[in-house]
Amino acid sequence: MIELHQLIGQNIMKTDTQLKHDVTAELKWDSSVNENDIGVEVKDGIVTLSGHVGKYSEKWAAECAAQKVPGVKALAIEMDVKLSGSNNRNDTDIARTAKSVLEWTTNWPKDQVKVMVEKGWITLSGQLDFEYERQLALSNVRHLMGVTGVSNQITLKPFLSTNSVKSVIDAALKRRALTDSQEIVVTVDGDKVNLSGVVHSWSEREMVSDSVRNTPGVSEVSDNITVAY
Repeated sequence: MIELHQLIGQNIMKTDTQLKHDVTAELKWDSSVNENDIGVEVKDGIVTLSGHVGKYSEKWAAECAAQKVPGVKALAIEMDVKLSGSNNRNDTDIARTAKSVLEWTTNWPKDQVKVMVEKGWITLSGQLDFEYERQLALSNVRHLMGVTGVSNQITLKPFLSTNSVKSVIDAALKRRALTDSQEIVVTVDGDKVNLSGVVHSWSEREMVSDSVRNTPGVSEVSDNITVAY
C-alpha cells in the first residue's frame, strides 16, 4: 500500500540531493528507527520511504522523522510492516489488548471508542469530546505488539455554538475575577473557533485562549485577540 502525505507550509528550497541527505540523517538520528531497513528516494521535493520494518511504531517514527525535515513537499510511504516470531498475533488478541489498554489508560465511558482489527490493522471509531483524546487513543494502541497499522476514525461531538463558547469564556473570567467578555468576539465554524477583540493583559489573553481550546468539540482555535494596556 502506498500512502501519500501532503505537507503544508514546507516552502524551503533544497535540491533533491540535499533533501535525501537530510532525511537520511534524520532517520539515523532517531533511535526508534533502524535506518538500514529504510530506503530514501527524492524527486522534485517528494520523498519516498520504502523497505520493510519489524513493527508499526517504527514505520510511524520514520514518517514523523521525514516530515520534520524542512523542504519536503510531500511524503510517499511504500514501507511494509513484516512481523516475525513473537510479534505475530491474531486479530482477536490484538483487539482484546487494544480494548484493555484504552480502558486502563483513559477515563471516558467504556465502549465510547470502538476497536476493529483486520490483518493486524486497527481501526478506531466512535465519538469523543476533545481532540487530545483522539490523539491519546491513537498513541495508546500504536505501539502494541502485532499491529501493522492504525486508522483513527474517531470524531468529535458536534455540539459547538457561539453561545456555548461565550459561556466558557465568561465562566473562566469570573473564576479569575477579571473583566467580562463583552470586548471578545467569538466566531464558530464547525469545530473551529476564531477569537478577536481586546483584553487587558497577556495572561488574560492566554487564559481565554486556553479555556476555549479545552471546550468540548473544539479542534482548532485561531487567536487574534489584541492586548490593550
